[in-house]
Amino acid sequence: MSSSSSYKKYEIRKRNPDPKSSVLLVIDMQNYFYSMAKPILPAINTTIELCRDASIPIIFTRHRHKSPQDYGMLWEWWNGDLIMDGTPEAELIPDLDRGEDDLVVEKNTYSAFRGTNLEEELVNMGGVKEVMVTGVMTNLCCETTAREAFIRGFKVFFSTDATATSSPDLHDATLKNMAYGFAYLVDCERLQAAFSKSSSSHLST
Repeated sequence: MSSSSSYKKYEIRKRNPDPKSSVLLVIDMQNYFYSMAKPILPAINTTIELCRDASIPIIFTRHRHKSPQDYGMLWEWWNGDLIMDGTPEAELIPDLDRGEDDLVVEKNTYSAFRGTNLEEELVNMGGVKEVMVTGVMTNLCCETTAREAFIRGFKVFFSTDATATSSPDLHDATLKNMAYGFAYLVDCERLQAAFSKSSSSHLST
C-alpha cells in the first residue's frame, strides 16, 4: 500500500465529494483478506466515521461463492482458492465500524454492480450521484467497481489510504489509472477537510 501522500503526483483533477449526493462503498473487508486489510483498518474506520458524521450512507460488500455455477472465470484464475459462503473467511472483519442498519451487498465477481442490486439501491436512495470507493483489493474489486460506477454515470472518488492490495506496485498502478480516466483521488485528510468545510457552509446559510 502506498503512503497517503505519494498519490498526489498522480492527480490530474481535484474535486471534493458532496455529502448530499455521496455514498461510501466499503469493498470486501472480510476475514479472508485480513492480513491485507489490517493495515488500512484505521483509515477505513476513520472514513466511515467521517461519512456517518456527514450523514453519508455506507454500503459494505461481501464477496462469496455459493455453488460451482457462480464461480465464472475466478475458479480457473485463482486455482480454486475462492471465498465460500458460510465459512469464517467470508464474514466481514469484526473490527469494522459497521452499523446494524448499514446495507451489505453480496457479490461473486470483481464488480459490486454485476449480478447485484447495488445500482438499484443507489437509485432508490434518491439523489445519489457520487460514490466513494474503499476496501480491498485496490486493483481488483475496488478498481473494477470504480470503473463500472464511472460507466454508469456516477462521479467516483477513490481512496488512497483506505484501499489495499498485495503489493505497492499494483496499488500505485491503480491510482495512476483511476486518476487518469476514472476517479478523483481522496484520503482521510482530504475528506475531513471537505466535510468540515461543507458543514461550516451549511451552518452559515
